[in-house]
Amino acid sequence: MADNLIPINKTFEELGGRPMLEKVAKIFYDKVYEDTWIGEYFKDVDQKIIEEQQVDFMSMALGGPKVYLGKLPVPAHKHMMISDELFVLRENLLDQAFIEAKACQELITRWRKIDQAFKAKIVKKSLTECEKRFKTDEIMDFPKPFNYKKSA
Repeated sequence: MADNLIPINKTFEELGGRPMLEKVAKIFYDKVYEDTWIGEYFKDVDQKIIEEQQVDFMSMALGGPKVYLGKLPVPAHKHMMISDELFVLRENLLDQAFIEAKACQELITRWRKIDQAFKAKIVKKSLTECEKRFKTDEIMDFPKPFNYKKSA
């Protein structure tokens, strides 16, 4: 195999297993919760819980243990006004987390592919595309703050 080609056959454990997913999730959500825009969507959610859900979901999606019991991404986000710009911000924070966690390229590629598979259903052009998950649900919409500066 040429050095510039990325192998696509690593097992879940060869990708770093659960410890790598936990490392990426911790770094990523530290950045998310610090950010003054995307962090608004998480202000009422315990960070440890969301990290565990992300790790459990990605474990399942990447061929690891099937322990995820939460909602799939589309129904879990249908009440959130997530714009293209907000999705790109999320991608950038995740890329930073991959770098800081020293994740292998195959893990990054496979994780991004999973994220992209849900993008068209999660990203919305207007509030009319949002839908409550249950009667008492609130539609979450946090426009980009005036003078917004991305967290480091």
